[in-house]
Amino acid sequence: QVQLVESGGGLVQAGGSLRLSCAASGDTACISATGWYRQAPGKERELVAGILSTGSPTYYANSVKGRFSISTDKVSRTVYLHMNSLKPEDTALYRCNALSDSDDNCKFWGQGTQVTVSS
Repeated sequence: QVQLVESGGGLVQAGGSLRLSCAASGDTACISATGWYRQAPGKERELVAGILSTGSPTYYANSVKGRFSISTDKVSRTVYLHMNSLKPEDTALYRCNALSDSDDNCKFWGQGTQVTVSS
């Protein structure tokens, strides 16, 4: 079993930055990729960024390209989402998802961290 714990969210003014962390514990051997999703009230869940456990390649939604970057620290088993030039429309609950590309039973979610961007 894998546990994912997100942290780093908070309230920030537009134009500011935050770094979210997704720390994994437990038996993470099956995980091959991790993604950051967000969901705002009344909106569908959106995949914001993703990264393979090897560190590349990466994926970014068009809405965050050039502003967000995703990275992974294999030693600490943590995936980071660096968010710059934040906009009010980035306000959402951000959750990380770790999964395997070959085992449907290997799919885990964190509880999420709230990001609120004020104008």
